[in-house]
Parts: sequence; structure tokens; C-alpha cells
Amino acid sequence: MTALHNIWHCSVAVASIWTKPESAREIDQSAITNPVQLVKWLEALPYKERLDLCNSNRIQTQLLFGEPVMVEEIQGEWAKVIAILQPTHKDERGYPGWVPLAQLSKQQLSDSTESIIVNVDKTQLWSEDGTPQIVLTFNTILPVLGDEGQYHIVDTPIGRGKVLKSSAAKYTGDIVQSMDKAVQFGLGYLDLPYIWSGMSSYGYDCSGFTYNMAKACGLRIPRDAGDQATYGVAISKDNTEEWQVGDLLFFADEKGTKPVRHVGFYYGEGQMLHSPQTGKSVELIKLAGTIFEEEICAVRRYGPGVKTT
Repeated sequence: MTALHNIWHCSVAVASIWTKPESAREIDQSAITNPVQLVKWLEALPYKERLDLCNSNRIQTQLLFGEPVMVEEIQGEWAKVIAILQPTHKDERGYPGWVPLAQLSKQQLSDSTESIIVNVDKTQLWSEDGTPQIVLTFNTILPVLGDEGQYHIVDTPIGRGKVLKSSAAKYTGDIVQSMDKAVQFGLGYLDLPYIWSGMSSYGYDCSGFTYNMAKACGLRIPRDAGDQATYGVAISKDNTEEWQVGDLLFFADEKGTKPVRHVGFYYGEGQMLHSPQTGKSVELIKLAGTIFEEEICAVRRYGPGVKTT
């Protein structure tokens, strides 16, 4: 065991943060390699095994390529990490868990004041000589080193690379858009299958969906639904006329009396956009006549100037 306190970065397209090293099963091997094989992993997961990711509390959250983590210790081929950009009540420093060492890089990235954020479903990262490297997912953020024709030149955990300008926007972290824009981003993922702890355009869980659409708007809200329900501005859950497009709707068992278990976006006109549960996909539904109508327990509004964590 080696004690460390420095910042490393995710070096694969998407890395899952596991509850403990033993949480990964034989069927999960494609998800813990470098390069990671996300499509192979997800296609091989039957419903029962997908559901077990949740029921056995195997995965906590996910990292995107280039995302920083604090490495606390190393045990064999695994690193105990803190995802410092994912606020949670579990640790004031960020989201805790375990990541395969092979999916992390010690290479430090440029401290450029400007970055790019991928604003399409997926795009290619090339090396500087034009060799295809990895597929970047929506919301991947990388420091910008310069421009070259149709490309942004970026710094990455695997060296300098190129990303098409048409698939990424300049990102400074201080421009916040309203949450109705988050809903517009979310509509791009209709029919995307739910994945427990999902944080990428390969699959989101309910709060991963709201977190990432808010992130695309320049907002960093808490990672989990229960925490998301404690920040922002409280809106009356009983007066739907006060609800605005982009407000977060929270739900709990036993007619809203139990702890928060689900979150979605208010779409307007009595509809909700959300990533429901294992076996279902991102969908737009009318709340009237559904179990959600009985289980709503809170409504929160996020946006420019609102306290998010």
C-alpha cells in the first residue's frame, strides 16, 4: 500500500468508480481495462447483471477522460480516489471510490485558463500526427493549447492531441447558462439506456443525467439526487404554476415521505425529462396519472447566481 496525495487524471474515455476493488465481476472486465471497452461491456450485461450494479452497490459514479482525481492510496492494481469535481455529502473533497490504476495517468495537464468542452454526443481525439486515439464523450473537458485549422490543440493525460472545433466549445467555467438550456441538451439523449452510476453519453443514471446537463450549462451541482435536493432555490412542489422549464423535480417512496430516490427535469406543460431506471431509457413523460405525481417531494431551481454546493 502506497500513500499518495497528488492529482492524477482519468486516461480512458470513461472510467467507473467502484465501491471497492472486489466490486468488479468477471463480466465487468471490459470496463476496467485500458483502453476501456464500454460498448462491449454494456452489450454483454443482461438485465439481471445491470440491476446488480445497483442492488449490490458495485459502482459509485464515473469519470470522463481528463477528469482529475485525488489519489489517496494504491492497493495492487487499484487506486483509492476522490473525484474532486463531483460534490457529495460522502466526502467534502469529492466523490470517493476505487478506480483501476491502468485507467489513471500521473501526467499533469496544462494550467491553461481556457479549455474546450465536448458539446456533441461523441467525437474523435487524434494525436498531433493525425493518428486516431480515443472517442471522447459529451462534456469531456480538456485544456486548450492553441488552434490549427479546423482543430483545437489540447493537452490530455496521454499527450497533446487534436479535437474538431465543430464538436467542442470554448469553456472558461465562468459562463453559466439558464437551466432551460440543460433541458435542450437532455433532449439529445432521448432513448439512451439507463445505467446505474452512469455519467457519460454511453448511459446516465437519473442524477448523472441532471448533473451532466447542468455541467454543459457551466453549472457544477451535487452528484446525487439527495444532495441536489438540498441546494438551489426551493420552489413549491404543490403549486405547479411556479415551476419553470429546467427546474429539478425530486421523488421519494411512500408518497414523498421517504428519502429522495429519483430526480428529473421539468420540461414544461406538465411533463418531465428523466433517465428512469435499469431496463428503461431517457424519456419525456406526462406526470399526470403516474406514480411520480404522488411521490414528488421537492422542486429546486438552479441557474446563474444560485448556490449549487
